[in-house]
Amino acid sequence: MIAAEGLTRAALRRKLREARRALSPAEQRLAARRLYRQLAQHPLFRRARHIALYLPNDGEIDPRPLLREAQRRGKATYLPILNPWPRTRMVFQQVSAGEQLKPNRFGIAEPRHCAKRQRAAWTLDLLLMPLVGFDESGGRLGMGGGFYDRSLAYRSRRKKSHKPTLLGLAHECQKVDRLTLASWDVPLQATVTDRRWYAR
Repeated sequence: MIAAEGLTRAALRRKLREARRALSPAEQRLAARRLYRQLAQHPLFRRARHIALYLPNDGEIDPRPLLREAQRRGKATYLPILNPWPRTRMVFQQVSAGEQLKPNRFGIAEPRHCAKRQRAAWTLDLLLMPLVGFDESGGRLGMGGGFYDRSLAYRSRRKKSHKPTLLGLAHECQKVDRLTLASWDVPLQATVTDRRWYAR
């Protein structure tokens, strides 16, 4: 666990990104298998019909085994895509097994933009989110672009809104003792690592 005290968000982000990038390819593959075992048979995953995930980048823990399992079970799966305009907006678009993807402006693979296949965040059942750091209270430190926070800002405006269930996915080395959250940060219901669940 990393102590956040005395570190700026930028410095903490750098430290945590270095930690996850330091994992070897073999350690990354093992972490992905362990993450799969943590989630694949969990009721939240089994009951969800519409699941959004992400494709790993910059040392993020790999949820692709879960993506393939969801598709095998006939669930609708979605990936985040960046809007061409406004450039600060992210949407979730359905993706099929074997679909051709293209790199976005950050070099991350995503489906080709198709408005008919997009789904509003509040109509998803489960959202598996990448993160840079997390704590046991549901705090999430992202990459700093604010894309997920803007996509989920409706949750603070609609007090009764509880969809989708928000689960952060991370390596155990990304755990922080305590994160100081900004007013716009959207808390997670839980974070799942290759080792265990951290539910608030």
